[in-house]
Amino acid sequence: MDTAPLILLAAGGTGGHLFPAEALGVELIRRGLRVRLATDARALRYSGLFSKDTIDVVPSATVRGRTPWSLAYTGAVLAAGAAVSLNLMRKLKPAVVVGFGGYPTLPPLLAARLFGIPTAIHEANAVLGRANRFLSGRVSAIATSLPGVLDRDPALAGKTTTVGTPMRPAVLAAAAVQFAPPESAGPLRLLVVGGSQGARVMADIVPGGIERLEPALWSRLILTQQVREEDMKRVRAVYDRLKINAELAPFFGDLPARLASSHLIVSRSGAGTVAELAAEPQRLTAMAANARAVGRLDAAERLADLVMKVAGI
Repeated sequence: MDTAPLILLAAGGTGGHLFPAEALGVELIRRGLRVRLATDARALRYSGLFSKDTIDVVPSATVRGRTPWSLAYTGAVLAAGAAVSLNLMRKLKPAVVVGFGGYPTLPPLLAARLFGIPTAIHEANAVLGRANRFLSGRVSAIATSLPGVLDRDPALAGKTTTVGTPMRPAVLAAAAVQFAPPESAGPLRLLVVGGSQGARVMADIVPGGIERLEPALWSRLILTQQVREEDMKRVRAVYDRLKINAELAPFFGDLPARLASSHLIVSRSGAGTVAELAAEPQRLTAMAANARAVGRLDAAERLADLVMKVAGI
């Protein structure tokens, strides 16, 4: 029986929450620790570090309305999640519970606090998400991707460490790929991703934005776009009509490699800047170099150091 300390990671069931958790998990396992993931049922769709036997599904619901029925439903689901989480703490006895945002993190971290188990959260954005904001005053430590996130709150700033955004091994491998700037008449590789929340918006605005480009650019585009199944037919119809080389899918398992090979990435924004690819390749090269300089490739190691410190390992 493996007696190494267990670290329980808690994350919402979308890539933005799961991928940093996976990156930390890889590093903790490398250090000889055991890792499990508490999340909602959506995470079962993702392949990666966590298999079904290392995932604990916690019932969770997002507050989507203020009607009595909506609030009662959300409260009932979260109560069920709390019961599951209390049982997890009794059974697993983790050394520390680390949350990565999303409502599924609330029950495990609150249950851990009741059991006196150390807790930490990681915030990837410049502003705390709702779940992390609620937990921020209740956890032992806070890790952020960006500096200055909590500078205006002395009570929270004192337990905050800037570590960067933990990245999975596949992303780190992609980061080593040298950016190849577009040639004046060569192909333009465009990647459009919206995540679970933004894919619908991309389906609404990106095809129309591309249609408004100069027709000469259509034949140069090599387009990869994340599209929900329910939007696939209408998005495909536009690109087929324009005769654009387009690969569409709801999810790309090799997304890090696609990120590394793209000239431009559109994420939750308009597609008008695609036109810059035809006239400003030098600017894109400079932008790529600056983006690489900002990244913290050791973020997973830095977060693992903090987690082990909080756990007293």
